[in-house]
Amino acid sequence: MKSILVFLTSILFMVPVMAQQAIDVHCHNVLPEFTEFLERHGAALEETFPLPEWDVNSHLEFMDNAGVGKAILLMPAPQPYYGDSEESRRIIRHYNEASARLKADCPDKFLFCASLPLPDVEAAVKEAVYALDTLGADGIKLATNSRGQYLGNPALDTLMSVLNQHHAVVILHPHKPVPVNDTLIATTPLAIYEYPAETTRTVVNMITHNVPARYPNIRFVIPHCGSFLPLAIPRMKMVHPAMVAKGLMNPIDWEANLKNLYYDLAGGATSDVIKTLLTITTPEHLMYGSDYPYQPAAVLTENLKKLHSALKSDDMLAPHVDDILFGNACKLFNMTK
Repeated sequence: MKSILVFLTSILFMVPVMAQQAIDVHCHNVLPEFTEFLERHGAALEETFPLPEWDVNSHLEFMDNAGVGKAILLMPAPQPYYGDSEESRRIIRHYNEASARLKADCPDKFLFCASLPLPDVEAAVKEAVYALDTLGADGIKLATNSRGQYLGNPALDTLMSVLNQHHAVVILHPHKPVPVNDTLIATTPLAIYEYPAETTRTVVNMITHNVPARYPNIRFVIPHCGSFLPLAIPRMKMVHPAMVAKGLMNPIDWEANLKNLYYDLAGGATSDVIKTLLTITTPEHLMYGSDYPYQPAAVLTENLKKLHSALKSDDMLAPHVDDILFGNACKLFNMTK
């Protein structure tokens, strides 16, 4: 009798996560052609850790075991550009078309955000139009910087205008900063500190240039629990008036810049971290992200259970658990529940 009760209790514990069928807005499909491309350029460890192995069946198995109903696929770092724009365009076109086939083969499981061959802005505009209009991409993935060309750079305004016309969802992802301290990252890989710093740096640069305000139809998804933005934005708001008075910065439309920023909860999403993030946004702008396959599937499955439990057990967060795990992403990507 006791063993039956234990079994039933375990099943009941599993039901809430499984029944919700979370939507994963931060995961990667690592194609073998991409890995081979990096190896040819001696860039397999450019981001200070090797690309994980990936295949579609393992990804689907992880989703089924974890209770993930849909996943938005993203190309991983690094940006595949090594001085040859045409080569970069070809590998990214292949990646986008392969991702579109994955979506077509598993329409109930996968969506994808297309990558762009930056820093070539003209080629990036063409690929964005092709991906969104022809391939049916569900959004665009942008690196925080493409070989030193940071988001917020006025050179990207043409691209932003096109994405704004398409009412695009843009998912940001950190890449190796330019410049970077090679001595530090030799002992502290990018994922430990530089990725959150890089994301914060990039979003601050976008806000400084009023990019989200000037292109209000773009919805930007910021990775990894907002990185350091809950600390950076209040400080920025405090210091900014003095900078404007000295002629060192331009005015910033804070409300317009922040209202279309969304945040995924990949990497270290405790209830305390989420509450800190809510000092700069609202629960309607939070979404689940796994970062699969950068950690073992069993670890990520357990992480989702822990996140669900943390949300449900917190009086402030419990009313929003369903929206955070799937409802907000449904609305953002125009999915039916």
